[in-house]
Amino acid sequence: MKGEVKLGILGGGQLGRMLMQSGLDFNIYTLVLDPDENAPCKHICNEFFVGSFRDFDTVYNFGKNCDILTIEIEHVNADALEKLEQEGIKVYPDAQTVRTIQDKGLQKEFYKKHNIPTSDFILLKDKAELKDNMDFLPAFQKLRREGYDGRGVTRLTGAEDTAKAFEEPSVLEKLVDFEKEISVIVARNESGEVTAFPVVELSFHPEHNLVDSLFAPANVPYKLQRLAIEIATRVIESFNMVGILAVEMFLTKDGQILVNEVAPRPHNSGHHTIKANYTSQYEQHLRAILNLPLGSTEIQSAAVMLNLLGESGYDGEAKYEGLQEALAVPGVYIHLYGKKYTRPARKMGHITVLGKDLEEAQQRADQVKDVIKVKA
Repeated sequence: MKGEVKLGILGGGQLGRMLMQSGLDFNIYTLVLDPDENAPCKHICNEFFVGSFRDFDTVYNFGKNCDILTIEIEHVNADALEKLEQEGIKVYPDAQTVRTIQDKGLQKEFYKKHNIPTSDFILLKDKAELKDNMDFLPAFQKLRREGYDGRGVTRLTGAEDTAKAFEEPSVLEKLVDFEKEISVIVARNESGEVTAFPVVELSFHPEHNLVDSLFAPANVPYKLQRLAIEIATRVIESFNMVGILAVEMFLTKDGQILVNEVAPRPHNSGHHTIKANYTSQYEQHLRAILNLPLGSTEIQSAAVMLNLLGESGYDGEAKYEGLQEALAVPGVYIHLYGKKYTRPARKMGHITVLGKDLEEAQQRADQVKDVIKVKA
């Protein structure tokens, strides 16, 4: 690795911010592009550019100044990434992987083509096509593009739900009777070395349909943990991808593991690794895209991670309550994302709670989960 690498990051949110915190240890010179002039990365990167990461010219001109280009959000201009690749810029994840993952329909077809287990699905051009597939319900309808953190997803149980169905192109996914939702974060470097983090168990917010908390390690039989890691490894190798990939999966009640969705970047289901594992997901992503040996993913401590969301009914400049009380509990670590303004359910930070085992971590998490409030 040369003395100072110029790393461009498309997206200046909390994932980019935590990536840069790891990047300081590698003498990495960081450039960030984000449409928000107050993005969390603004004050800690070397160069900050305000602009759209969806615009071809903006992304292309930004990327020309970098040695390596990476992302912290999928919704970027893949055509610009492709042109930069052709001109010799290292782009991780590559344009083709980004293009496939941006479209949930292409994503599902990719799994089918590569024999990766996933739920049954139908691709719909519009709402009218739903009427021809009512016998497929109950199912989740997902917009093919632009959905994230529960947006662009609706549950359709029967004919009475058709009014809330999406008009735009979508995927209709058969409802899975699952026992647990789990995630495996896997990394691959340019040399083809692959490592996976231990399986984590996810709990979703009942109202906002985004991760509320996670538990590491997952309370899942060893055989199924090995299977989940094998599937995640198959996914990243099928993409031939360099970088880090979060693979969210369903563990069904009859013991199957089905891939739900993937994200080709650091992910909410890996935040705990900053404190709980020998190598964090952020350092691992940097090791992968710099083609360095991948770090140990072993757990140093059991952990519970709690997302810190903006309180309902508050919109404005963020104010934090309860930090002192929470930090008085052993094993509690707070990570705030540098977002100036809060709104209901906005991700404002996370709390990692460590313990000698999952039971102790859970007891400590129960002590602090309702103590910290983000208000305005």
